[in-house]
Amino acid sequence: MIIKDFIKKYRNIITIALSLIGIVLMAYYDYCGTTCSYLKGDIWGINLKWVGIAYMTAIIVFAAFRQTPFVRALLAAGLGVEVHLYAFQLQNDVYCPFCLAFSVMLILSFIINYEVPSAWRENRRRMWLYFLGEVDFPMFKINKLPLLIFSLLGYLTILFTFSGSVTPAYGQDATSSVPTLGKGAYEVAIFADYFCPPCRRIDTKAEPLLKELLATGKVKITFVDVPFHSATSIYAKYYLYAANADSDTYNILHVRKILFEAAQAKHIQTEKALVAYLKEQKISWKIFDEKSILTMLSAIIKENNIKATPTCVIRYSTKDVKKFVGDDEIWNGLTSLKTHISIGKK
Repeated sequence: MIIKDFIKKYRNIITIALSLIGIVLMAYYDYCGTTCSYLKGDIWGINLKWVGIAYMTAIIVFAAFRQTPFVRALLAAGLGVEVHLYAFQLQNDVYCPFCLAFSVMLILSFIINYEVPSAWRENRRRMWLYFLGEVDFPMFKINKLPLLIFSLLGYLTILFTFSGSVTPAYGQDATSSVPTLGKGAYEVAIFADYFCPPCRRIDTKAEPLLKELLATGKVKITFVDVPFHSATSIYAKYYLYAANADSDTYNILHVRKILFEAAQAKHIQTEKALVAYLKEQKISWKIFDEKSILTMLSAIIKENNIKATPTCVIRYSTKDVKKFVGDDEIWNGLTSLKTHISIGKK
């Protein structure tokens, strides 16, 4: 009873606090900790992140003015929305930690504001209709309205307005060859995005190790740029142009380093600014029709079921293929490959 009385007394404050946490989670939606998951969605063209922030802001306003009926209605609608978003993530086997944490804040807020409906005491046969509770709107002369209605409205709204994607693609068509380093029976494909912090970490850390692997003459390395960020396709294009001008290992690794700096240190997101920066860094490139290679890169991303960056796929043989996600896993995977090759020499 003490906890129940405490929650009832500070219900609005707790609701506001949980909503603020939800806003913070959405504000950091694009942050990459260990991996950057390619999971995007929008409603009527508006990024789901901004919809979530606006939604929680509305709840805060109603809670601040103690408009509990509107708070409950919004939270119930949010539950309906979350049902569809959960189903979308389960169906595609891609999970956004920020979205899941946001939903936890929503569910907790709903529980905090939940009250046993009076309709249950009047008619037990209607329990299924009121299991989410009820809400009164005296100003509209509406009483004992089932919150299930708002949940259904939320679900139907997201069902017909939501547009989500989980597989990154360049959307180009028509065939050349993807730039690779080295030759050998062992194939290493590193999938990264220039705007992904963990990708930059492993790219810097693994460079000496990649050179060692190439020196064995038994390893072929392919870098695949995954268009997680909206500007990545521009970077991928100039990476291909630079590789077309000079496919030497040193140049390829140097170009990638400069592109990571441009994205994360200089925050460049336009082609004009990127071109100027590459010229400043004395990076040369040779323009060609890159559409066919971008198509091949999209196919490689899809074939390997890449849903997060950085990811590394190491092919020991046609039947022995290992996938590593996150900079720590990738480092362990590459060092294991090095050990495997070293043992094979003995």
